[in-house]
Amino acid sequence: MKTPRLLPARGPLRLLALAQLSNSVGDGAYYVTSALYFTHVVGLAPARIGLGLTVAWAVGSVVGVPLGRLADRRGPRGTAVLLALATAAAVASFLVVRGFVPFVVSALVYATAQSGLAAARQALLAGLVARDERTGALAHLQSTLNAGLAVGAALGGVALHFGSEAAYLSVFALDAASFVACAYVLGRLPGVAPAPAVAGDRLVVLRDRPYVVVTALNAVLLLRMPLLSLGIPLWLTERTQAPAWLVSALFVLNTLGVMAFQVRTARSVSGVTTAVRAVRRSGVLMLLTCAVFALSAVAAGPWAAAGVLVAGSLVLLAAEMLQSAGSWQLGFDLAQAGRIGEYQGFFGTGVTAARTLGPMVLTALLVQWGTPGWLVLGGAILAASYAMGPAARWACAPQGRGEPLDQPRRTRRPTKAGAGAQP
Repeated sequence: MKTPRLLPARGPLRLLALAQLSNSVGDGAYYVTSALYFTHVVGLAPARIGLGLTVAWAVGSVVGVPLGRLADRRGPRGTAVLLALATAAAVASFLVVRGFVPFVVSALVYATAQSGLAAARQALLAGLVARDERTGALAHLQSTLNAGLAVGAALGGVALHFGSEAAYLSVFALDAASFVACAYVLGRLPGVAPAPAVAGDRLVVLRDRPYVVVTALNAVLLLRMPLLSLGIPLWLTERTQAPAWLVSALFVLNTLGVMAFQVRTARSVSGVTTAVRAVRRSGVLMLLTCAVFALSAVAAGPWAAAGVLVAGSLVLLAAEMLQSAGSWQLGFDLAQAGRIGEYQGFFGTGVTAARTLGPMVLTALLVQWGTPGWLVLGGAILAASYAMGPAARWACAPQGRGEPLDQPRRTRRPTKAGAGAQP
């Protein structure tokens, strides 16, 4: 029987994909209902919800780095299982919290466990999948993630249709159960040997300046993430004549496009050199994307504006898939052996930075500046994409000596490498 396109062949990678699918269904339902749940059921003001979530994710992303190191030291499978269960408990606690302080505490546990779980999963993947297959594996997981989010969003839409407290509570119960199922699937994976402890073992990634620069540049590239959820909806309704329902259609277009083409796009990335090339191409496409979106403001009539926005969304889709594939490869290949969890925990802070600062940046650029703001955004992303090459070259050259980019990064302290941390 032929393997479904979205699922890899039988083995550890399929189990990783099933774990991703299980919790992404719950997350999809959570994302579309959480804001209304916290306002209508918990009774919090929108401003307090935003403040609480911002603080929670800021703290969670920082704590995710030592949690990633814990996964390296104690073993990523067991750590991932515990963090998945912690996430389930945090979501379940939302069912009973009815005040701002309990909400912030639950949100802190949720964000911290999610950040640590992401790092532990990456360390687990690094220990189970060969180095030259990791980007393709992550592409499979991304496609599975999008499929689960789409299903979950549909279930959340049913809850929104009913609009009752019971409907909202069922969504949160589903999300908690999905993380329990995720923990069960992760527990069925083969174990990965932890990296051995050494004297004076501390967080190294914070002192690894090349990797810090790569992470910062990647955070700039990830400003594309709030575009579909915030930037484009605001632009479409404030500056164009396109119908408001197009916001939903563009989101669906992006989700289906990633599901269909992310795996194929990732096949062109197999090392640091090809990753840098993919990131540069994504930067060029992002500049083109921004220019096309800017043109939608001068398109005459709603259908002309809609056509321009659809065209821009297709270019954005191509840019997103190239940037994702390139950054996945760089995040793994530039990390020190035996510290994948720690490094991936830090690399993941770029996502949090983009989600936290992105709304403020996009609102200022697109809503207040208009067309010039689109060009500034595209120019900044293009500059970051071209700066990634020198930064990756720096990271590949310990002691200041250059070496071919497609070589795996040398470990400065080989005694720290753990069995199973690098295939």
